[in-house]
Order: sequence, then structure tokens, then C-alpha cells
Amino acid sequence: MLLPFIAAVALLPVDSRADEVEVREKIVYSKVGERELLLDAFLPGGEEQRPAILVVHGGAWRSGNRSQLRGYATTLTKMGFACFAIDYRLAPAHKFPAQIEDCRAAVIWIREHATEYSVDTSRLGAIGYSAGGHLVSLLATTGEAPSERNGNVDTRIHAVAAGGAPTDFRWFPDDGKWATYLMGGDLKSHPKVFLSASAAAFADKNDPPVFFFNGDEDKLVPLAWTKSCYEALKNSGVKTEMHIIKGAGHMQAAGDKEALQKAAEFLKQELLEKKEEPAPASE
Repeated sequence: MLLPFIAAVALLPVDSRADEVEVREKIVYSKVGERELLLDAFLPGGEEQRPAILVVHGGAWRSGNRSQLRGYATTLTKMGFACFAIDYRLAPAHKFPAQIEDCRAAVIWIREHATEYSVDTSRLGAIGYSAGGHLVSLLATTGEAPSERNGNVDTRIHAVAAGGAPTDFRWFPDDGKWATYLMGGDLKSHPKVFLSASAAAFADKNDPPVFFFNGDEDKLVPLAWTKSCYEALKNSGVKTEMHIIKGAGHMQAAGDKEALQKAAEFLKQELLEKKEEPAPASE
């Protein structure tokens, strides 16, 4: 069972010339019944369009909040990203798929408020650790273009960094009984829910680039749990990287400077340094 991830760590190094980060707190991005779901926006200076990063906290899907990865958000913002760190509904009061539904609602909110926050919607990314790593990897493999079937909303993102991420719930020695608090049952009674939570099950050639990082001594999220999606993406021809941190457990990997720097560089390469090519001039 995953334990809460409570550390807030910074990605290093940052650009010392960067403008101060503007933080706008307690913004409502979705409402479920009477519950308002909040995010904090971290904005770089300037008015030019910039890529956005959704920041998703960990905590075994049952604890944690949007301030947990404030260090991630602050440093990525200093690199030039607009970052949006979210709360989402937690188990056991809210069973899966409530958590991923909230993440998708946040993606839709960012798209709808792109002008207000100077966001380039062709360059949306996400970063998360532990349960947050699971959710952002699932965003990567299940994003959909607008259609009549999905209510004409766009839930696609374009790059992901996922740390300590469980990506495959289709197999467990105990039939997943440990996850009853999240799934509402085990693999035998709720197989479709376990499948729908499995990022690896939905990997295909249309998915965005994904960077994974894990400690090789992680007992909470063993490497095999993350490698399932990594291998599925790789076999589908999707750009993906796996950074393994020697000797690190779950908590140590969350704050590993080399891993976090590689994650930041991956997002930078895929989102900051890539812009849509202009259409060729007509003859």
C-alpha cells in the first residue's frame, strides 16, 4: 500500500534571471455537488504565451493537497512554465475514478482559461509523484480529442513526468484487496475499475512523451509497477525514458536532485523548446 508523500522539494538548478513567481491561490477549477475543488496558479513574468504544467500531488489517493509539490511548481515556473497545482477528491470517501475525473476537469479548466493565464494550449504537460505519478501517466494514455461522445472537450496533454508511479492494476498476488478503499472492491469483484486505472493498458502510438523516475529500492511502488507503462509506450513507438535511482526508496526518489533535474529538462525539451510549426505559405 502506498504511503502519503508529504515532502515539497525543488527542482534544481533554476534560472537566476527569472522573474519572481506570481502565485494566485484557492482558485475554483471544478465543483462536484457542494464541493469546490481548488488549485493554485504559479505564473512567470511577462505576457507571452507559455506552456502549462498540471502539478498533481501524491498521498496514496487518500491524503495530501495542492501545496505538497509547491517546490516542483515554483521551480518549473521559474523555467518559464505556468503551473497549476490541484486538489482532487480523496479515497475512501471518493472511489476511483473520482481522482482522474478531477485531473481531467483541471486540464479542461486550463484550456478554457488559457487566454487569462497566457497559456499555449498546444503545449500542456503534467508532473506528479506516487499517486500523482499514477494520475498524470493515466492522463497521458487516456487523453481524448474533442468529440460528440465526450461532450466536445479536449483532455489531451503533450508531455508528462511521472515519479514513483503505479501504472498497472491488472495483476496483484492478493487480487488487489489492499486497494478496496480506492476501487470499492478487489480484482475479482471490480475488474473494470482496476483496468480503467491502468495507464499501461491504454498505451498507443498517439500518446505524448513520458519521463518516468523510480528508486530501485522502492518497496511501495516497485520498478515493475512503473515499467509496465514504460514498456507499453516504448513498444508503441512513443518517446519515453526511465531514470532509475540507485539505492533509493520511495521517499528518497521523490527528492532526488538528478532525477528531478532530468524530469525538468525533459519537460523543457518537449514543451518549452517545441512550438507548433507555422503552416507553409500557400502558393
